[in-house]
Amino acid sequence: MENKRLKFLKYQPKRDVVFVLGAGASHPDGVPLQRHILPMIIEDKNGHIKNSLIGKQVLEFIDENFSYSSKEKIYPNLEAVFGFLDYFIQQNESLNAKYTNSKLREIKEFLIKLIHFVVNLETDKPSKYYHHFWEAVKKYNSNVSIITLNYDTLLEHSFGFLFKNFGYIDYCFHFLNYDETNTKVKFAKWVNPREPIEVENDIEPVAIKILKVHGSLNWKYCNCCNQSLLTPWDRKIDLDKGKFLGYTYPDNEEYEFTCPIDGTDFQTVIMPPSYVKSLNHPVTTQLLSEASREIRATKKIVFIGYSLSDADVHVKALFKKQKMDDIEVVVVNTKKEEILRLNYYSLSKKITFIDCSFEDLVTNDELMKSLLI
Repeated sequence: MENKRLKFLKYQPKRDVVFVLGAGASHPDGVPLQRHILPMIIEDKNGHIKNSLIGKQVLEFIDENFSYSSKEKIYPNLEAVFGFLDYFIQQNESLNAKYTNSKLREIKEFLIKLIHFVVNLETDKPSKYYHHFWEAVKKYNSNVSIITLNYDTLLEHSFGFLFKNFGYIDYCFHFLNYDETNTKVKFAKWVNPREPIEVENDIEPVAIKILKVHGSLNWKYCNCCNQSLLTPWDRKIDLDKGKFLGYTYPDNEEYEFTCPIDGTDFQTVIMPPSYVKSLNHPVTTQLLSEASREIRATKKIVFIGYSLSDADVHVKALFKKQKMDDIEVVVVNTKKEEILRLNYYSLSKKITFIDCSFEDLVTNDELMKSLLI
């Protein structure tokens, strides 16, 4: 203990850069774009979905209510499927005798879990591109925050080489992992970067906010005690029972995650793509409030791989309400369509567009330096 001390990780009053990451940032590592998710669920090349209890029910619902052609590769939009479900759910109506309102709510949760399953298929491997991103942050400027619309965990897992000596991840809301609990349920302890942490005397780590405003594969939520659990490496889901699975280390014994406080089954913390989004989830409201503060406190906003789609009207509203006129805005995207530029010009008239992919951006040292300094 002689060489260690307790330290508060304080944030600077102003942020130099707020990065906003869309699907184009994770896609180079194999994570599917939103338009690919429903075709992947329907085609189900490995048979894991169509042979599961959850998958059978979702696929049957889609077959009965939407027309598509696998041969022609024409599928309904994921937003349309969720929008159809949300109409009946919000109106508290049934579709028919088979699809009662309660059944439609169940189908919606099943579909969210299938998205969880599909996105997770490509998140077990390390990301060299996010690793380059963090190397640039370490080299040039750590006074940054990140707002990401992605569910995958590649961004956080790539942070591992910086942990402790350089910095800590701040998800900006409370986890059960921070608390000392007298339960038999096993889960990973996690350092709360908003409380004093133990550091070596010669080390000055920083905290970096990662705001996953659409949720994350490694977050679980209990709707009984309203607490959230961080499962850093455990993202697997049982498609028959709809249960989240964890593992004990190093023996790798599999077990089902339940809330350590009351034994309730956990729910996903994923905001599905829909034209009718509910923003009332306790985690969502906290993250959107924190994102608002970060936007107001920054000098520069850099959007990467994000199209600012019509289904994300809440994101547009967030930046439209909070962004000050003197904030520099940069959009990094491979799309050159005029519609993309017009979407962003609705936020600000002072925008710099960089026609570049995420992988080309993070491997271009001078370009990353220009964005960070």
